[in-house]
Amino acid sequence: MTKKKTKSTKAEAAKQPPKASTKIDMTKTNEAKSVAKNGHTTVARRKASEIKEEKEKKITPLSVLINGIRGFCMALADSVPGVSGGSIAFILGFYDDFIGSLDGLAFGDKSKKKKALKFLIQLGIGWTIGMAIAVKILADQFKSNIYSISSLFIGFIAFSIILMVREEKASLKGKYKNIIFLILGIILVAVITYFNAKTTGNSAMNIANLNFGLGIYIFVVAMLAICAMVLPGISGSTILLIFGLYMPIISAAKNVMSLHFAELPAVVIFITGVICGILSIVRAISNALKKHRSAMIYFILGMMVGSLYAIVMGPATMGKGQAALSLSNFSWLFFIIGGLIVLGLEKLKNIIASK
Repeated sequence: MTKKKTKSTKAEAAKQPPKASTKIDMTKTNEAKSVAKNGHTTVARRKASEIKEEKEKKITPLSVLINGIRGFCMALADSVPGVSGGSIAFILGFYDDFIGSLDGLAFGDKSKKKKALKFLIQLGIGWTIGMAIAVKILADQFKSNIYSISSLFIGFIAFSIILMVREEKASLKGKYKNIIFLILGIILVAVITYFNAKTTGNSAMNIANLNFGLGIYIFVVAMLAICAMVLPGISGSTILLIFGLYMPIISAAKNVMSLHFAELPAVVIFITGVICGILSIVRAISNALKKHRSAMIYFILGMMVGSLYAIVMGPATMGKGQAALSLSNFSWLFFIIGGLIVLGLEKLKNIIASK
């Protein structure tokens, strides 16, 4: 009888709902499991971040090669009126690293400066090689095959516009009130090009005969050119072309490399303007792209569209009485080659991203 009573009591106890203390214990257990799980996730993320930072710190032959190729491609773009080095950085997917490194080198703390310097040195090696090759070749080619080269530049820009619209779809779609910035970009470049063609069409600028006014002019244009190079849009060379300094600077750089120093003072002033331009504009551009990206992208696209007019008028600004680019002297072959080069750079970005 007693045994039956004991069994019955146990059965009833089993059927009863768990006490409050038991519920609290179960809740604490679940919370502990959740904390442990989240803790593991946080640790995993931290570990992944540390591995990424460790990879960035290491200078490997592959990183030098990849960043060297990036710099080489940027130099080729910077050396010709058309797509900017910033556009190439954008197409190849390292634009944020490029801007961040310039900003870090100029304004960052010691660790940021060190990291930025490593990246920019690797980029700079490729850029220097690319620019040296471009200056040696393009100075002659631009003179003898102006219409073919101009057609090539138009191919660069046209295909780059398509790629930029695709890459920045989120910044452009539904934000059509910012089209005003597109129009402003077009007008800015077109107006400068128009008046430059009127004033310099028959007078090649001789920067060997340097005076104070010309020195200030070169310095200011160099600052504008480097700003254009940093922006993913109109190239620094297009700015030089617009202001009538493209061929004088290219020829001067070639002469200095050949140990003819008559134009060295002008080259030094130009380099000084470039350095000052980087220091004064890189943070402003970085902040504008972060805070007002849609407006900036529309403005950049406007400048790229406007630069098509700058290239069409380019031959008329060379000081040789040449006609502007037209359908009669336009080369569809070089236009297609320019487009294929841009598409090739896009493919290179995907290959690099997979490494």
